[in-house]
Amino acid sequence: MNYRIRITSEVELANPEAVSELITRCACAALEQENAPEGSFVDVTIVDHETIRQINAEQRDKDMVTDVLSFPMLDFYNGEQPEDLEFDRNPEDGSLFLGDMILNYERACEQAAEYGHSVERECGFLTVHSMLHLVGYDHERSEEERRLQREHEESVLRGLGLTREEEE
Repeated sequence: MNYRIRITSEVELANPEAVSELITRCACAALEQENAPEGSFVDVTIVDHETIRQINAEQRDKDMVTDVLSFPMLDFYNGEQPEDLEFDRNPEDGSLFLGDMILNYERACEQAAEYGHSVERECGFLTVHSMLHLVGYDHERSEEERRLQREHEESVLRGLGLTREEEE
């Protein structure tokens, strides 16, 4: 499939190319697994604690730091595409904007240490988690849907070799 992931970092990263490559690889794998429409693209912004706290407060009325935020542009439901997606495509290039992902890299590093796995595994998980939100999965709807989203996340991560078991 042909997906485009546009990444902007508002924080200094030790190895920005590696982080961008990881996010792109994980995002594309998740979108491919979910059969996201050809030509889909996502904007990813890498931020710090304060920036994500502000966005979370403004957009979700939750004045707190979090690890990742997802802002879908289309009404998918558990990977099922809405009708008439062709109307949502950019008429100039045929691309389809799925939404925004905001990644708190500071929090990802902290969580990796807390959970005892690599920053790569944590950033990969958060990216896949966010992509699934962009195609309509929502772990907050019910316990069953939380399990479904987790199964899909773990499937993508296994395919990428980013499993918890391999790091223990």
